[in-house]
Amino acid sequence: MAPRVLVSDKLSPTAVQIFKDRGVEVDYLPDLGKDKEKLLSVIDQYDGLAIRSATKVTEKLINNATNLKVVGRAGIGVDNVDIPAASRRGIIVMNTPFGNSITTAEHAIAMLFAVARQIPEANTSTHGGKWEKNRFMGVEITGKTLGVIGCGNIGSVVAMRAIGLKMHVVAFDPFLSAERASELGVEKVELDELFKRADFITLHTPLTDKTRGVIDKDAIAKMKKGVRIINCARGGLVVEADLVEGLKSGKVAGAGIDVFETEPATENPLFNMPNVVCTPHLGASTSEAQENVAIQVAEQMADYLTKGAVTNAINMPSISAEEAPRLKPFIKLAEVLGAFVGQVTDEAIEEVEILFDGSTTEMNRRALISAALAGLIRPQVADVNMVSAPIMAKERGIILSEVKRDKSGVFDGYIKLTVKTSEKTRTIAGTVFSDGKPRFIQIKGINLDAEVGQHMLYTTNYDVPGIIGLLGSICAKHQVNIANFQLGRNRPGGDAIALLYLDAPFPPEVLRELRATDVILSAKPLSFDVAA
Repeated sequence: MAPRVLVSDKLSPTAVQIFKDRGVEVDYLPDLGKDKEKLLSVIDQYDGLAIRSATKVTEKLINNATNLKVVGRAGIGVDNVDIPAASRRGIIVMNTPFGNSITTAEHAIAMLFAVARQIPEANTSTHGGKWEKNRFMGVEITGKTLGVIGCGNIGSVVAMRAIGLKMHVVAFDPFLSAERASELGVEKVELDELFKRADFITLHTPLTDKTRGVIDKDAIAKMKKGVRIINCARGGLVVEADLVEGLKSGKVAGAGIDVFETEPATENPLFNMPNVVCTPHLGASTSEAQENVAIQVAEQMADYLTKGAVTNAINMPSISAEEAPRLKPFIKLAEVLGAFVGQVTDEAIEEVEILFDGSTTEMNRRALISAALAGLIRPQVADVNMVSAPIMAKERGIILSEVKRDKSGVFDGYIKLTVKTSEKTRTIAGTVFSDGKPRFIQIKGINLDAEVGQHMLYTTNYDVPGIIGLLGSICAKHQVNIANFQLGRNRPGGDAIALLYLDAPFPPEVLRELRATDVILSAKPLSFDVAA
């Protein structure tokens, strides 16, 4: 059955056609996002939801979206999506961070010019038949210092445009490396230093608990007298009441505001203030940007629903369409390694270490880690997946570590999982052979070559004569057919393991009989999803 997507906000017809061309059924209902109750009643029919800003993807909506696999936001901001709730339900949330970067950056530069030269007020005055040439005394931007808060996709474009205008750019961004700052030609500074030095300040950061109110009365007090502030990012980054006071006092000489704490903003204390330029959230409003983000979100969602490729996901490692075929069997391997340990572990898991050896070090390790955690947790939480697993592991206080190692054995590459509880440490390693199927190559430090079966029995015992006969006789007694088996030991007379491949789940009464023997130390039934 073809995947089905709902477009609940206005999106380009080109995007709708992309879904159809790529084998995805699509319902284009651009006004549905505003009707919360109607959207709530139909959302369970869809695998994907394509939105802009009008649709609010709340926890209540997510709980009703029993089939939803992906939410695609045509644009950068995803503050209208409850990402934690989506992640807990295993729903991927995508955005299009590059589609409107140029457009929004250009709007910020336009606002900077408008505020520096008081263009909107001068325009209104001149249209009114006045000739107030002496009233509108602007300032040059050449040689001035621009402070950029957030130097990511949009902020970096603004910085480069400003440098082209002969401005000196200082930037605050915790994720901006020294190398990237040098490449852009900006000076990386702390936030207080930016406030102290900047003649103009422009914001290009998401709205989070850490960034909310980043410009408030305390921040304004640290700024130069006559500073001009531009916000084309998110309402809430600037405390509007504090900005009003700064403008009234003359500490702030002007402001360009495209986003507001409450939108739509039909009234606001900033309206009609001298040298305050206000626009109705136009940062991404060009025909090119609207087309770009619509096309991008359709391509990303279609690629995920039909090929498993993950691009620009907020809560999931990206998997390109090119790497997906090669990565898919290793994702399966990581998942079954986690599932093996998860099924044999009864105690609370404290630590997980994932070792990547050889060729696996060059793969998308974040995706492989997510798959291993999903397999590990699934025996306790049936509906966990690669999106929700890292969050669940963190919530359970599991310490996660990753190790990379050059090729160290006969295999081109393999993955080794080590899981620690308060009582013991368990290890398992595996690889993928040329047939594309995962193999167990080491359990408890014991080397072997074992396929993954749908129904298996894992036993540990001392290496003594008669184990094969004992397992066979007990299974035969209860009419349990053994399709195949693998044995391994660390040394003669030492620890040994057995993997039995069965035609059906292992009966509980047989398990009890096996565990009652003197030589079988443990017996654990295993089940794996062996579908390709």
